[in-house]
Amino acid sequence: MAHDEIRIDSETRTQFGKGAARKLRRAEKVPAVLYGHGEAPVHLALPFHSTFQALKNPNALLTIAVEGEADQLALAKDVQRDPIKPVIEHVDLVIVKRGEKVTVEVPVHIEGDAAPETVVTVDAQTLEIEADVTNLPDNLTVSVEGLASGTMLHASDVEMPAGATLVSDPELLVVNITQQISEDELEAELADAEAEAGIEHDAPEDEAAESTEGGEESSDKE
Repeated sequence: MAHDEIRIDSETRTQFGKGAARKLRRAEKVPAVLYGHGEAPVHLALPFHSTFQALKNPNALLTIAVEGEADQLALAKDVQRDPIKPVIEHVDLVIVKRGEKVTVEVPVHIEGDAAPETVVTVDAQTLEIEADVTNLPDNLTVSVEGLASGTMLHASDVEMPAGATLVSDPELLVVNITQQISEDELEAELADAEAEAGIEHDAPEDEAAESTEGGEESSDKE
């Protein structure tokens, strides 16, 4: 399923630097720069709420309304976020044109249940594809319904949406289905691992008690 276009109104900005950026963020606006297709970079301030909502999907197609200029279609090329707070610190927007094909990373979405007593491991969380900028998928769906232990799905096994082509290595492992390990087997593996690492278990309680008593006797003699 492709995204709807999202319109974001912007304001041009003439003040730069960390101080100016902090002032913008206090006013609930996001510093951004719009560039590409031979256009001179335009420094913008975007409304925080609508920008935050739009960028929940990294490949959202944005219509940027620029003061005194024609609207521009754009994709978010780089989004800098605060590591703790839900704050977008800066956005790089790259201009795109209708009918243009672009390369993007798309999340892998797993659906269905594999065979009983199996474990499904997703080795590749995203895949790179090339697709029309106005028809970028939200995700790439991979069904594991009924698949048995030992099944491995590679990038070449993932069905591409209409008009999209795979850019990632076709041999890239995407999903690996293995046999679920029993509790006894897990304990045996842990014991083997401990033995190899030379880990010694604590002495039994009675041995520990004898050792303590012996220590007490020797201290009495002193």
